[in-house]
Amino acid sequence: MFKLSVDEEINLYLVSESFTDRYVVLVEENRDYLSEWLEWPRFCKTQSDFSAFVRASLHRYADGAGMNCAIEYRGEIVGSSGFNSINQLLKVAEIGYWLGEQYQGHGIITRVCRYLIDYALTELAMEKVQIAVAESNVSSRAVCERLNMRLEGVITNREKVGDKILDHAIYAIRKGGV
Repeated sequence: MFKLSVDEEINLYLVSESFTDRYVVLVEENRDYLSEWLEWPRFCKTQSDFSAFVRASLHRYADGAGMNCAIEYRGEIVGSSGFNSINQLLKVAEIGYWLGEQYQGHGIITRVCRYLIDYALTELAMEKVQIAVAESNVSSRAVCERLNMRLEGVITNREKVGDKILDHAIYAIRKGGV
């Protein structure tokens, strides 16, 4: 199984069918929390839904267009992170993530993103890594700032989540820190 060791507490595993049962439970426990910033939890509820996500993710990985991984923290699957997109032509990868609310406050996402930035710039030979976050998502913006990412701008009306239309703050880091 494809595994990346972030540190002594965190591993990333390329998503597989073996994670679907845990994802169903984790998302059900956190549906309201996740639905504040993400649209998909409203619709992704069954093992079949997560199996479809895994299949699509594996196809995107095989095509070199994305890499979705389960986050394992202290032996338990606690969320997901990876590259929502990998643009080989432009040499840009975009990180996405979600984490169960009960696992917040342990630096998990910051550590995962730091690892993924390094992975993208070295292993994938990207020139730029970015994260798009809802402009009003203070926690995710703080992650980007802890990672010394630069705010490149805000794109208005970027995403509809529930009844809200969200603007996205785009943060990025470039190879060589430029």
